[in-house]
Amino acid sequence: MSRQARRWIALGVLATVLAVTFVMLGRWQLSRLDERRAANAIVVAHRDMPVQPYGQVMGGPIGDDDQWFQVTATGTYLPEQFQVRYRSLDGAYGSEVVAVLQTDAGDHLLVDRGFLQREGSRPDGDVPAVTPGEVTVTGYVRRNERGDSIAMEPHEGQIRLISSEALGQSLGLDLLDGFIALSESTPADVGGLTPVPPPDLSEGPHLSYALQWFAFTVVGVIGVGVLVRADIRDRRKASAKAAA
Repeated sequence: MSRQARRWIALGVLATVLAVTFVMLGRWQLSRLDERRAANAIVVAHRDMPVQPYGQVMGGPIGDDDQWFQVTATGTYLPEQFQVRYRSLDGAYGSEVVAVLQTDAGDHLLVDRGFLQREGSRPDGDVPAVTPGEVTVTGYVRRNERGDSIAMEPHEGQIRLISSEALGQSLGLDLLDGFIALSESTPADVGGLTPVPPPDLSEGPHLSYALQWFAFTVVGVIGVGVLVRADIRDRRKASAKAAA
């Protein structure tokens, strides 16, 4: 087999590997787009439903499909609170404050009171006290956050991920699964925190990324064809020159 034939085979193998890789990456981005659209559909469908008593939604395990229902609960806050570090909102960095509400039905549930913006001299800020007395909270149902279990275990009142299971074990309480992201409180929350809104419903860059990977596939195949054609042309010129 000539050197030229081996070079063409190597180019063909390389082009095939790159094409398969780029197509797989493009299809992966399309699957991510489908997941994003499905998640957005759940947010839209659930947030537009009437507000329900928390017990109608939070009676069992909370999964992805159980999120973003609007629920209400009445009770009093326990004194214990937790600061969720490394959060951001609208380009600002800070933390979120999670409290435990003991409802008038005797349940204990987590309430994410909102976002606390970081201050320059005090990076973590001072956690504001809970609203005293009986309160009625309205908010969005959220599932427990997922990740490293160490990030869920409180250390000096600070955590990085919200988990009712981990915090319940720390407090010695049987907390309902999931938590409520507060949107309204009566009386108003005294902490001056910013409620955490539902997620952005844009589809993200997945479609454009997929098109880019598919474009790379076409460019790669065409590029190999151009190289082979140029190689053949140069070989013909060399043969013609030698014959002359």
